[in-house]
Amino acid sequence: MKSIPERLSPEELICYTAKFMYERDLTDVAGGNISLRVENRLYLSPTLAGNLFHWQIGPEDIVVGSVEKMEEIKQHPKFTREGLSHLAIYKAFPFVGAIIHAHPKYVNPFVAVSKSIPPLLNSAKHFGNLQYHEEAESYSQDQADKIVKVMTGQENLMKKKAAIVLMPRHGLIAASKDIITAMDCVERINTNAFTVLAQKWID
Repeated sequence: MKSIPERLSPEELICYTAKFMYERDLTDVAGGNISLRVENRLYLSPTLAGNLFHWQIGPEDIVVGSVEKMEEIKQHPKFTREGLSHLAIYKAFPFVGAIIHAHPKYVNPFVAVSKSIPPLLNSAKHFGNLQYHEEAESYSQDQADKIVKVMTGQENLMKKKAAIVLMPRHGLIAASKDIITAMDCVERINTNAFTVLAQKWID
């Protein structure tokens, strides 16, 4: 039996990921974006995929470009608002194969007040205490650079699982070797965040 990535084209894989994440409250209509790197090609979900399309996107909506021509990708009319952060990560860490920016339901209460999310569950212990990037204007190159700064030093984690950076009052961004692993890690963090919140009900 073929795995999901083996069955789908890069464009289809982004669409599958978008639907999966939205249905499982790993992101919302307010935003988020997904990208893949396959050899020299980059594939990005379109701008406002949540707001305008409720993540019901098709392969024809995906922005495709060359790693060597990132400036051209930036000029695409459907270039995603968080795209500068994606491009900066791919440039800094060429081995990264997928990036997810999301607004997970149970992570949101923590990022709203820039609180840490202690790794209570074994499934989240690989990530330790997640770090926030320094304050920066949303969607800016400055924000992209500050995200890369936090990820620097986490290369081994990116190659095995994912490096995840929390974004003040915004969400999170995860960089991994492939999209299925990235999505798995985002869900682990969201489940762990729920577990932290649920402690107040049972203490």
